[in-house]
Amino acid sequence: MLAGGVGGAKFLRGLRDHLRQVAPDGDGGTTAEVTVVVNTGDDVWLTGLRVCPDLDSIMYTLGGANDEVRGWGRVGESERVSAELTEYGVGWPWFTLGDLDLGTHITRSHLLREGLTLSEVTSRLTARWNLGVRLLPMSDHDVETHVVVADLDSPTGERSMHFEEWWVHYRAGLPALRFEQHGLSSSVAAPGVVEAIMGADVVLFAPSNPVVSIDTIVAVPGIRDALRATAAPVVGVSPIISGSAVRGMAHACLSAIGVETAADAVALHYGARDAGGLLDGWLIDESDAALTSSLGRAGLRVAAVPLWMNSVETSAALAAAALAEAAGLSV
Repeated sequence: MLAGGVGGAKFLRGLRDHLRQVAPDGDGGTTAEVTVVVNTGDDVWLTGLRVCPDLDSIMYTLGGANDEVRGWGRVGESERVSAELTEYGVGWPWFTLGDLDLGTHITRSHLLREGLTLSEVTSRLTARWNLGVRLLPMSDHDVETHVVVADLDSPTGERSMHFEEWWVHYRAGLPALRFEQHGLSSSVAAPGVVEAIMGADVVLFAPSNPVVSIDTIVAVPGIRDALRATAAPVVGVSPIISGSAVRGMAHACLSAIGVETAADAVALHYGARDAGGLLDGWLIDESDAALTSSLGRAGLRVAAVPLWMNSVETSAALAAAALAEAAGLSV
C-alpha cells in the first residue's frame, strides 16, 4: 500500500482488521503480509530533531496510541517541552509536538546520527508497537516538500516555505503556485520498496492526499516504473467524496496543479495503466456513482461503495471492497 498520514492510517487499520478476520494466524494477527510505503515528503528537521509526520501517524494509529479526538499525535499528551522551546524562541510555536511524541523524534534523530538509515530507524521504532504490518519510508534520502506562494515584497515575486508551514500555520490559505520536492531528483526508493511492489499480490493507493502524499511517493525514482511493471492489480481509493476532500485541505493542493476536486478528476490524474498511468481500479463513494461510466471508458474498473471511515468497522468494509475490486481485476 502507498499511503500518507491520517487517511492512510485509518484505511490501513481497517485493512489490518479485515485481514485478521479473513486470514487469521491463530494468535490474533494475520497470515497476510502487508507492506506500507509511506510518504516522507512532509518530514522536517525541527529544533535539531527529524520529524516524520506520516510515518508517526501510522505507527501511533496501528499501535493504539493515536489521539483519536485530534486525529494526530499521541493520546494523553502533555506539551511542556514545546512550551519551553517557545519561551527560548526556537522551533515553530504553531507546530506543537507533545512530550511523548518528542521521545519518538529524539530516538529517531539519535539513531540517524549514529549512522542508521531511515528504513533501519523505522524498523527499530515500529518493533516496539507490534503493528502487524511493515512500514517502509519511500526513501532513505531526505526529500522535503516545499510550497511556492506569491510574495509581492520579494524581488522574484515568490517565496518558498516548508509544506508543514503552509499546511499547519497557514492552513493552506495562501494559494500555492507550485510544489517543489527538495532532494527528490537525487533520491532512490528505500530498500524493499520496489521489491514489495513487484512481488505484491495487490497494490493499493490509500485515500491520501493525491498531490503531496501519493504523487510524492510515485515521483521517487524507481517507484513509478515498478507500479507500471508489477503484475499485481493496482487499486486506488478516492480521497474525494461529492466534490469535497474527505479530510484536510486537499482541494488547495489539487487546485495548484490544475486538477478539479472531484473523484473522477483524481482518478484521471493518476491515469489508467493500460494508457500509461498507474491504476487498474478505482473506488468512489456511492454518492459519486454517476461517474462510473465515464471512468470506465477511460480504462478503469470502478466500484461505488461507502467511503466514509467513521469507525474501524467501516474502514474494514472499505478495505474489503478494495481487495474485492483487485480480485475482480485478477480474474
